[in-house]
Amino acid sequence: MLSPPATELIAKLQRAQLLYTVTDLLGWDEQVNLPPASAGQRAEQLALMAELQHAAASDPRIGALLAELEQPSAPLPAEQRVIVRQARRDYDRVTKLPADFVREKAAHSSHAYHAWADAKKGNDFPGYAPFLEKHLELARREAAYLGREAAPYDYFIDQNDPGMTADVIGAMFAELKRELVPLVRSILQSPVKARTDLLRGCPVEGQRAFLREVTERLGFDYQRGRIDVSLHPFCSGTGSDTRMTTRFNVDEPLDALFSSIHETGHGLYEQGLPAEFVGTGLGMHAGMGVHESQSRLWENQVARGRAFWRCFEPRFREIFAAQTAAVSSDELYLAVNSVMPTLIRVDADEVTYNLHIILRFELEKKLFAGELAVRDLPTAWRAASKELLGLEPANDREGVLQDVHWSGGAFGYFPSYCLGNMMAAQLWYAALAARPALEDDFARGDFSQLLAWLRKNIHSQGRRQDMGALVRSVTGAELSPKALMRYLRERYGALYLG
Repeated sequence: MLSPPATELIAKLQRAQLLYTVTDLLGWDEQVNLPPASAGQRAEQLALMAELQHAAASDPRIGALLAELEQPSAPLPAEQRVIVRQARRDYDRVTKLPADFVREKAAHSSHAYHAWADAKKGNDFPGYAPFLEKHLELARREAAYLGREAAPYDYFIDQNDPGMTADVIGAMFAELKRELVPLVRSILQSPVKARTDLLRGCPVEGQRAFLREVTERLGFDYQRGRIDVSLHPFCSGTGSDTRMTTRFNVDEPLDALFSSIHETGHGLYEQGLPAEFVGTGLGMHAGMGVHESQSRLWENQVARGRAFWRCFEPRFREIFAAQTAAVSSDELYLAVNSVMPTLIRVDADEVTYNLHIILRFELEKKLFAGELAVRDLPTAWRAASKELLGLEPANDREGVLQDVHWSGGAFGYFPSYCLGNMMAAQLWYAALAARPALEDDFARGDFSQLLAWLRKNIHSQGRRQDMGALVRSVTGAELSPKALMRYLRERYGALYLG
């Protein structure tokens, strides 16, 4: 039973959250439907919504309610403590950010997105560089407002993954890199080679129909969500209105499929959060690394597995009969799990993907430390790509301009992908231990047992714990690269190393 102050606090938090959902919808529309000449007005709309949300989230009444609920003379029940703890963290942050700064940042993010899209299309990093420089300036100002001017990168990492720091992440990434690079070399030296040119001329409508069937079977509720097309696949919204996007290429049907399954993992998490507590710590995801663990688990451990394809291969062949007629099941499965370094992160295979994240993490650290200027990013990117991937971009479109994240000032987000991969592997082995017949379920087309396990252990937990504590409570082990390396060796070692 909630106390009157807790009930009032939740109402005010949910009002601020409702304003955020409007902002989120405008952002989704900006990348999916917005006419090119309407970008200026959209920037003003987003700036206004950011201002309104900031006002709602910094309402002095929230501060008064928190002070009342935090009185030591009246200890709160555990669930109310979660709500108050997260609300205090958010309130202290938002009240330290001036409204004009919030408006400025929102407007700049909109302008910078369109500048990035144009720069990527025209391979024009110098034209985009001033927007990125402005983002870094805004980022440092934001960290300073919060008293984190001495460690601005840690501030943004903590915004994405509470409790994490660059040093903690750097140590895990260094351990992963030591073991991953030799594995990549061994696989690339293997005589076993996947053919990635097997599937050509697959009509978009067939791809659209197949991925819709797959994502529905995995559990995504299309009564509360939808999927559209954008330049860069993403998922946004809440459990009651979840928006996903993908992209299509007639010669690369697996790209649309796996990007859609990835975004479905995000969508399933949002749809599984406790709806009655949306906008509070009980109805909030536990951080972007945890979010990525959900998308990566469904995309990789599940959808790249043999059991998944035993279920869906017949339907895939039915839709693309001509394109798959000369392709054996083993060839198809090897193509699904091909390992070949690529310059583009979102096209990367599961084994080399984390090297892309390490590259971005190391560059972001240097940007925030003042060791790397924005104008020198393309050169630094090419050198890091050559070192980690053995590939050097021919242009900035396939190098420093490829990702959307910096166009919105989303610093400290990239590490979440690799943290999510680590967590996904640990969750996978924990789920298998809880239900050894999981892959038999998949082969029958039943994904409900895994989803139910995730609902219980991850989704329903909201933000009761940060990522590290959540991993410990669910798997009994600290977050580390060990399970990820075990998984990669088991799956890809069997395919490529005998």
